[in-house]
Amino acid sequence: DCTNRLLMPGLVNAHVHSWEALFKGRYDNLPLELWMLLSYPILGVEPMSDRLIYLRTLLVGLESLRNGVTCLLDDVIEMPTQSLAALDAVFRGYEDIGIRANCSGNIVNRPYIDSIPFVDDVLPADLLAEARAVSPRTVEEYLTTSKEALIRYDGRAGRLRYVIAPSGPQRCTDDLIIGANALSREYDTTFHVHVLETKMQAVTGREFYGATLVEHLDSLGVLSDRATLAHGIWLTDGDIARLGEVGASVAHNPMSNLKLGSGIAPWRALLDAGVNLGLGSDGLSTNDSARMFDVVKSAALLHKVAQPDYTTWPTADEVLWAATRGGGTSARLGSQVGAIAPGRKADFLLMDLLSVNFTPVNDIAQHLVYVENGDSITEVWVNGEAVVRDGRCLLIDEGAVLAEIRELGGEYLARFAKVE
Repeated sequence: DCTNRLLMPGLVNAHVHSWEALFKGRYDNLPLELWMLLSYPILGVEPMSDRLIYLRTLLVGLESLRNGVTCLLDDVIEMPTQSLAALDAVFRGYEDIGIRANCSGNIVNRPYIDSIPFVDDVLPADLLAEARAVSPRTVEEYLTTSKEALIRYDGRAGRLRYVIAPSGPQRCTDDLIIGANALSREYDTTFHVHVLETKMQAVTGREFYGATLVEHLDSLGVLSDRATLAHGIWLTDGDIARLGEVGASVAHNPMSNLKLGSGIAPWRALLDAGVNLGLGSDGLSTNDSARMFDVVKSAALLHKVAQPDYTTWPTADEVLWAATRGGGTSARLGSQVGAIAPGRKADFLLMDLLSVNFTPVNDIAQHLVYVENGDSITEVWVNGEAVVRDGRCLLIDEGAVLAEIRELGGEYLARFAKVE
């Protein structure tokens, strides 16, 4: 019975890192490069247990579903390295909670310190030597593991996919990026890569390659409509034009970009060039939640201060498109999710039109963008199954999950604090 209900497509989170779920509310007032020294320590950390990875995944799924996210792309990172056992824990978590998920095995095959210019001038020699003594994964290891992951997980439960995600052109060797793209093309998955999140990365492209990072990726032949660039803040006009020509996507993460002081992505220029835009929360340490209605509102507001021509500011309809169809396109699910239409997956929300957020009702799109915070959601359906009703996930024991995370996660964080 949908009396006094609004039916809308589920939101799509185009970029999130579940690894960071234990670190929400932990860091503040640090730019990306310094924040990474704490959240991704350069000398490595104790790996999380498979059980904690599973619980961590449920935590992200729980917060996402409660806030109307029916589909997400989890760029999964493990420290010190990814394993199939750890990846299996992620897929089991998303399968059990009922969300549609696209999960990567994020790969970095350069030492972190070698992904930033000028480090030899500023870091102690003994630290540099110790960090470079850690052997990264080889290209062959990554491709072999990814092929096995595609066989095991792609299509699981009718709503899970494995995607290809080299971390970034400054963090991965050219042969890995080329090999990863070829695998992405073979299996028609998203090629998901971090590009130009910070001004430092704009400098990095010039220092490392004598070109922008987008120009470098283009020279490797990896830009296409399968490519999603997470962030895309410090793009040149030429970069934007090239992304539009090939039909690439940008996963825009406004809240994370604000917290890290990274900058403001060129929203209108990207849309005008024909680039597909999705919206992402980014990790739960640089945003501190996976709530997508927060992201939707921040995306609509942020670009109003970028320049004074108000006719170019984002419209509510554009932001909602990015939060649904745009994210679906970014995840290679453009014909399946993001709309209520025949032939689409039954991923949708029911919202109470008698709630405070819709009283009185004016323009529905503007209510969803500027007023709604997830409180009006009464039900969430994914793949034709009800997974949330009256604010609770139906397929897991929320109380038991949260209690176990507090126990195991607290023990892990106590040990992690020593690494910090």
